[in-house]
Amino acid sequence: MTTEKIALVTGANKGIGLEIVRQLGKAGFRVFLTARDRQRGEEATEKLQQDGFNVAFLQLDVADETSIDQLAKELASQIDYLDVLVNNAGVLLDESNASILDVEPATILETLQTNTLGPLRLIQKLVPLLTKSDAGKVVNVSSGGGQLTDMGDWAPAYSLSKTALNAVTGMMAAALKDKNIVVNSICPGWVRTDMGGSSASRSVEQGADTVTWLATEAPSDLTGKFLRDRKVIPW
Repeated sequence: MTTEKIALVTGANKGIGLEIVRQLGKAGFRVFLTARDRQRGEEATEKLQQDGFNVAFLQLDVADETSIDQLAKELASQIDYLDVLVNNAGVLLDESNASILDVEPATILETLQTNTLGPLRLIQKLVPLLTKSDAGKVVNVSSGGGQLTDMGDWAPAYSLSKTALNAVTGMMAAALKDKNIVVNSICPGWVRTDMGGSSASRSVEQGADTVTWLATEAPSDLTGKFLRDRKVIPW
């Protein structure tokens, strides 16, 4: 039986990702904070360490397959198992008035590279460590913009990437069920971050809460679901 809980959070030098690291740290986790920008990632890590959290930095660009490969190797050299993987890193590249009628394919492809293929590749590479946990968990930070049940025309490249990420969640949950790994997506809501803007209705603490709950208190058989505020919502 493993004792120390270990988590890795992508895109975690600011916003929701940083708050997820903080909340997991409060819950007693050893956390690997990853970010594309080394300086910003190291600064965020140092601040958390000063606050008494067991946090280490690893550089990761989720849009770069070589970077993912390097992270997987570095992580495997430092730990024997991984309990929680949080795929939080994401981009919103759509113009404010973007429409599905005129969105550029290049914008869609670039968004998918980070928001969908990045999490997919990272899960694939970290399955060996997750299977060595007593109960591995993967949490994909998605968006209500990707919900098929309430699909609109907002931010088409971003929304498409999150719909596709939800599909990755469902397929991974099915593929990893026999390996005792659960996989879920969450919608954090409209959160006050660089992406969400200052007018957003929710704090980063609220946005991170469901991720922390899935990592710590959620039923062990909860998998292949889409959640907001600790409750399952329609795809």
